[in-house]
Amino acid sequence: MADVVDIVTDRVEAERGAILARRRTMPPAPTTATPTTRCVSCGQPIPAARRAARPGATRCAACQAAAEVRATRKRRTGV
Repeated sequence: MADVVDIVTDRVEAERGAILARRRTMPPAPTTATPTTRCVSCGQPIPAARRAARPGATRCAACQAAAEVRATRKRRTGV
């Protein structure tokens, strides 16, 4: 008679195999975000130097600084 632990182990291994089989058929996830050249806040171009320094930057330096100030204020005051 099979032990309960053996039954559970077999079931876990079967589920793991099914999950791996499904993952093999899925398309690969994108490795990088799509590059943006314009600030999402003000619409102005993001300088190439900033994009090189921060590859995932979505805001220009001025808008990012303002967003960080707002986030800090919100954390402190809750508003």
